[in-house]
Amino acid sequence: MDDARERESPEEKRKRNRQQRLTAIKRWVEYIETHDPDVWGEQRSKLIDSQLESARESDIDVEHRRRVAEAGRDRSQ
Repeated sequence: MDDARERESPEEKRKRNRQQRLTAIKRWVEYIETHDPDVWGEQRSKLIDSQLESARESDIDVEHRRRVAEAGRDRSQ
């Protein structure tokens, strides 16, 4: 880690992280506006499926596992 990041305050880090998230969201919006839904929809489905599978395989508590199962059911409907 460089010296600048070591001196970064928690507030500065939150602002930087927020800006990075907003930039990623804007890129995603641009992508879905310029690409066929069949392409990005399939990509999105693969990502969500992999996240759900990873959550199912992890060492999580029962309540979290229930929320994952519900999210998977909601997504499949």
